[in-house]
Amino acid sequence: MTQTLATLLGGVVGAIIGSFLATLILRWPQGRGVTRGRSACDGCGRTLTPLDLIPLLSALFQHGRCRTCGAAIDPLHGRVELGCAVIGALAIGAMPDLGGIGWALLGWLLLTLAVLDWRHYWLPDALTLPLTFLGLTLGLWATDVVLLDRIIGAALGYGSLLAIALAYRAVRGREGLGLGDAKLLGALGAWFGWQALPFILLIAALAGLGVMLATGRAKEATARVPLGTFLALAAIPGWYLAHALF
Repeated sequence: MTQTLATLLGGVVGAIIGSFLATLILRWPQGRGVTRGRSACDGCGRTLTPLDLIPLLSALFQHGRCRTCGAAIDPLHGRVELGCAVIGALAIGAMPDLGGIGWALLGWLLLTLAVLDWRHYWLPDALTLPLTFLGLTLGLWATDVVLLDRIIGAALGYGSLLAIALAYRAVRGREGLGLGDAKLLGALGAWFGWQALPFILLIAALAGLGVMLATGRAKEATARVPLGTFLALAAIPGWYLAHALF
């Protein structure tokens, strides 16, 4: 398979995956079914046809609105579809093998987790735990991190944030750090090894602080920070720094 064909294939598959993930992001937190029943317009309830479900293109040709009732289509659909298409194209185009598939799955899952945490402060086990499993298996073809370092990374990533969460609860008497964050950091340790964890945490903390300061939320005593979003965004840069230094 040529690189051009692999890139195109990765982009198309990514857009299709993104269509499903966007629906999952919108419906799952509301307790709505994702895999059951046919897709329908949220405005008028019309069952969507295949022409309405072409990733990126359908919303573009319909000017972002339902053909029947004119209700606006949530722009999240197009953004996630485009993001997943780019991830798929880059990953499969660069590595048209199991490694590329691993990178694509990692990117798609991190994008989903980042959006879910940003919108709902939620990192579901149904995504973080498979991400850990993939890091210890398929991830072996994606990066040159040895299995032992991955296992240590998974344990250290989870254990370190778990300890912080328990200590905060003991001192302050309330929750300050979700265990979803600990599980996500453990998953990143499974992908990139324990060496990358300090860099991922540092980048995530700086990015989170920057956003909090820019939005003025840092002055709020009870402000919540979607740490999982910033961990997801810091994963690749953190691994790159660790890879360059070690």
